[in-house]
Formats: sequence, C-alpha cells, structure tokens
Amino acid sequence: MIAWFQTFPTWVQTAILLTASNVFMTFAWYGHLRSLQGKAWFVAAAVSWGIALFEYLLQVPANRIGATELSLAQLKIMQEVITLLVFVPFVVLYMKQPMKLDFLWAALCMLGAVYFIFRNQG
Repeated sequence: MIAWFQTFPTWVQTAILLTASNVFMTFAWYGHLRSLQGKAWFVAAAVSWGIALFEYLLQVPANRIGATELSLAQLKIMQEVITLLVFVPFVVLYMKQPMKLDFLWAALCMLGAVYFIFRNQG
C-alpha cells in the first residue's frame, strides 16, 4: 500500500477503499442497464465481469485492512452504508431516475444499523 495512505486511521483506509470498490461494483451490476441495453446479455456479463475485477482489487485489501480493527459485522454494515451512499447518486445522476423519499427512510434504517453495530466499540 502507498505509504501516505497508511498514515490514515484503519477505518478511514477501509472506507476509502470500500467507496472506490463500490463505484466499480455499482457500474458492474447496474451500469449495463443503461449503456449496454441493446447488447446480448453475455456481452453485458463479460463487460460487467471486467469492471468487477477492479472492484475486487479494492474490496479485498479494504476488508483485510478493516479486519485488523473491526469485526466482520462492522465491516459489513460499513459496506452497506457505503453502498447506499454510492448507489443513490448513481441512480439519480447516471440512471436518471427520480430521487425518492424511500432513499431517506433506507438511510435512516442504515444509521440505526450503524448505531447498534458500533455502540459497544471503544
């Protein structure tokens, strides 16, 4: 890992890598619905698989770094919160779908999950 990156706290390193990983994951899973709509499914699958490689190149080190100080449950909740934070702008800005109040309710539920998973930390 790059030396300056290692100066950040473990949870920050993990969050940065998971966020970058999620950007690739979101495009791999859903980007083809817009950009490859007219192509055969196996073309979309191959392109998505290629994008997903970059997701894994970031996600695996993120989880290895995070697991040094966080529990698996904490890593999973962090991943899910980051997924929502990446997915909502993707849906609205890239997929051109309307913002829904349900996104707010989902975010509030995730905040509850964060509270319960991290409350005994420290």
